[in-house]
Amino acid sequence: MKFQVNRDVFSEAVSFAVKLLPQRTTLPILSGILIEATENGLTLSSFDYEVSAQTEISAEVQEPGKILVSGRLLADIASRLPNAPVRFSTEDGKILVACGSANFTLLSMPVEEYPTLPQVSESSGILPAESFANAVAQVAVAASRDDVTPVITGVQLEVSRNSLSLVATDRYRVAVREIAWDSDESITEPVTALVPARTLTEIGKTFGHSGSISVAITSTDERELIAFSADRRTVTSLLIKGNFPPVKRLFPETVDNYAVLNTAELIEATRRVSLVLEREAALRFSFTVDGVTLEAIGSEQAQASETIDAFLTGSDTVVSLKPQFLLDGLGAVHSEFVRISFTKTDNPNKPGPVLITSQSSKDQAGADNYKYLLQPNLLLR
Repeated sequence: MKFQVNRDVFSEAVSFAVKLLPQRTTLPILSGILIEATENGLTLSSFDYEVSAQTEISAEVQEPGKILVSGRLLADIASRLPNAPVRFSTEDGKILVACGSANFTLLSMPVEEYPTLPQVSESSGILPAESFANAVAQVAVAASRDDVTPVITGVQLEVSRNSLSLVATDRYRVAVREIAWDSDESITEPVTALVPARTLTEIGKTFGHSGSISVAITSTDERELIAFSADRRTVTSLLIKGNFPPVKRLFPETVDNYAVLNTAELIEATRRVSLVLEREAALRFSFTVDGVTLEAIGSEQAQASETIDAFLTGSDTVVSLKPQFLLDGLGAVHSEFVRISFTKTDNPNKPGPVLITSQSSKDQAGADNYKYLLQPNLLLR
């Protein structure tokens, strides 16, 4: 095999192909990146049985062929090559890489032992890349990081003819975002796909500026996959098996008791007051017509409080919230103001979850369909 390729294009392609591979794998062969050179250019692929990535780039191919080489080593080398064309060739089972004054000799891994990449079915629909990336960033933060319950480490995609809904929960909070999309005519009833949150987050970052993303959900006897494609790049992910909890029904239809605050002011006040808190402790928020007072009782040595403006509708309310969970929700509200709504429970001594939504002004609700439901801590009497 022999080819020459632009350094920047090649480095970006290798980085994309290895980004989703695990840092450590029990099978060394899965740490490799497969490079196939044909008269049409190069195809770079990676696959670890759960996630695959494939990208196509242009190159001058003198001799077609296929090689398998350590992915992370190649990515490190490609990112540090001098500004010159990169030349690849093979000789006696070795891979020779030359770029300007730099030369590398790499060990070739056995191509025949590399698994076959999953086949992607026809597209299920197309959606705007930027909207999808924003939605993933808003929702994935609420997914669980505890592998003990795999089903809630994912983001549930719920697909209908005209919309795609993303849902995540870790039992303490629920995040939901809905975006419009153009589905294939074959989708006649809602389809769900539970995608690992880490994988979906990387996909959102990678494809966020691609214009539009094609999505394909594939179900075979052996496995269920979802594929995302844009700009001659494709990522597939094995879906998480299991039933995602029906958390969307936890959201109230209407809430009469709520406060509207400046998002940035609430974020800064929460960060300041929580400095004195011990780990996992909660902040106390007292909402009145005069504003909201944040109180932190950290220890005998340190306490803190701060009052900021809030526009309250309904009765005075006191809730206790974990600051980081609140900040995650506020950071996902991409608007100048935020609405915090207070739900009720049958037990007057037990506050209901608070609902966080965007607010375009003091009086006008946001239009992005983002909702974040956060369970408060029980107040200490």
